[in-house]
Amino acid sequence: MPDTTRDPRAWIAPLISTLVTLPMGLIALFIGGLTPMACDSCNGAEADRFDASFAPAWTVLCVGLLLALILLIASWAAPWQLRNAARRVGLALAAPATVVVTFVAFMALVDWP
Repeated sequence: MPDTTRDPRAWIAPLISTLVTLPMGLIALFIGGLTPMACDSCNGAEADRFDASFAPAWTVLCVGLLLALILLIASWAAPWQLRNAARRVGLALAAPATVVVTFVAFMALVDWP
């Protein structure tokens, strides 16, 4: 029979994940938003390459941050029972990891001048 006992520490992993993921996501979004200024002095082919690479990279960043937010919400929404502790911790760990992977992918996709 599955353990349906309420977990008194169920809020710890989602809270720590929230305190880590939200600032990281906001910083990633801020840096991503400032990225077009890296090519303010560019012109011609260099500017065209940068603009062509920035649009898909921005999409990857936004979708990845949205996925991290969904994982964060799922970590809070997982039932607060002992049998779901591993699932809740896994979701809580996946949220900041998704932000990091998304930001690295964004930086790699941009064709820097």
